[in-house]
Amino acid sequence: MNTNPTRRRFLALSAAATALLALPVRAQGDILRLAFIPQENPQKLLGDIGEITGWLSRATGVTVKGFVTIDHAAAVEALRNGDADISFMGALPFALAEAEIGAVPLLSEVYRGAPNYTGRIFVRRDSGIKTLADLRGRDIAFADPISESGYLYPLAEFEKAGLIDGPGNARAFFGRMFFAGGYQQAMQAMAEGLVDAAGASQYADLLLSPAQQAEVTWIAESDTIPSHVVIARPGLDPALQARFVAAMLRLNEQENRHRLQYLYGPDGYVAADPAAYDGVRAMARRYGLMK
Repeated sequence: MNTNPTRRRFLALSAAATALLALPVRAQGDILRLAFIPQENPQKLLGDIGEITGWLSRATGVTVKGFVTIDHAAAVEALRNGDADISFMGALPFALAEAEIGAVPLLSEVYRGAPNYTGRIFVRRDSGIKTLADLRGRDIAFADPISESGYLYPLAEFEKAGLIDGPGNARAFFGRMFFAGGYQQAMQAMAEGLVDAAGASQYADLLLSPAQQAEVTWIAESDTIPSHVVIARPGLDPALQARFVAAMLRLNEQENRHRLQYLYGPDGYVAADPAAYDGVRAMARRYGLMK
């Protein structure tokens, strides 16, 4: 029996997690319900959701509503239960959702001209920390245990450096290890001195204030990761799915590009290539997150 704690967390139908969801009414008819992950300030995200779902409702001709989940696992449970039709998430949660519930990839983000990015280990410039080895016995904040750029890929850099054998003994290397709940939360904890380092997306420093950005740097960068992906629950009405995808691709048009700021700020979207996530699937298997 697989005892990997991250896998157990992903699979658990936790009553507490369900209670903490901003619970929607079950999706039905010509209503599309979108689940969003709190990668940044949840209050800001709520405002962004109102803006983008309003536009998507007009663009698709159906009612589009959105809600924020507590994390990736809760978003997948919402898709599983039919409380959400579509969700925005990272490559690793998608790979797990694909394996567990048959989730379907629809669209991939394009950011800084590419459909991929990396994870980094960030520290304060005045910390004296120059290498990964310098973090032995120090405190670190990661974004989410089911995050590729906010946990698994940055953590793999410690394994490559010979400092840990894998996620199972990572806590023995660090002083304390936290999951902050999102990129911005992990970066703020590091910038404010609550922890010594943060593992997050290569672009996560942009979530800090300009003054804070000048005070932080990064000391390690992961392998390339395929971009965040927009996924659908299995069984979603094909006509609704097609209307949603067509509307999302309209965000690439010049007159609509300003609306991308309400969807985590990518440059645009392209049709998802399932094969692009093979590397993520392989890493998930290597770390025992999926068969």
